Amino acid sequence: MSETTFEPDEVAIFLKNNPSFFEDHAQLFASLSIPHPYADRTLSLGARQVMTLRKRSKALEWKLAELMHNADSNASISNSMTLWCTQMLAEKNSQNLPASIIASLKQAFEQLDVSLRLWDLPMLRAKKLKLDEDAGLQAYAHSLEKPYCGPEGYLPAHEWLEEKPASVALVPLRTEDRTFGLLVFGSCHEEHFTPDMGTAFLEKLGQLASASLSRLIK
Repeated sequence: MSETTFEPDEVAIFLKNNPSFFEDHAQLFASLSIPHPYADRTLSLGARQVMTLRKRSKALEWKLAELMHNADSNASISNSMTLWCTQMLAEKNSQNLPASIIASLKQAFEQLDVSLRLWDLPMLRAKKLKLDEDAGLQAYAHSLEKPYCGPEGYLPAHEWLEEKPASVALVPLRTEDRTFGLLVFGSCHEEHFTPDMGTAFLEKLGQLASASLSRLIK
């Protein structure tokens, strides 16, 4: 009489479809042993199951810790955004807005350096921040459909910062019919601003700064 053999998948399907198998054969369950995943020995099926559950539990703990960290980080960013908006709204003198935006962003995001340059704002008198004659800068800012994040971008903008950055975010400032500025964030860490990161938050910053500075258009 020939032996009947089963493929591993067939055994797995059988056990899945017959959950009471080990309950009906408790002695077999207790006597089974399988290779230890991390040592040259065997362990009982029950012990292996406990090990698997512990591993899953640890993975869930790490996932929960990551979610809590992200929640804390998002809350901190939201608070910083609120502080910045409050300071912009409180600025009564429109001529002080560019410097106020830079100072309040540095206060809100202490780990970053911040600067900006503006043009085509007839009401602005601060010459230090105006670059009406820089056609290259204006063309670059106009070409940005979304903020640039990475190590380079418009390299002359790196010189606007107090220290040479390892990575930057370059945010165009614009209204519906014109681009009139470039907001620059610099970090000493290469991984802070990367080309593959999302830019939704930076876009919101750009929109808020643009709305505030539009008071200087006319």
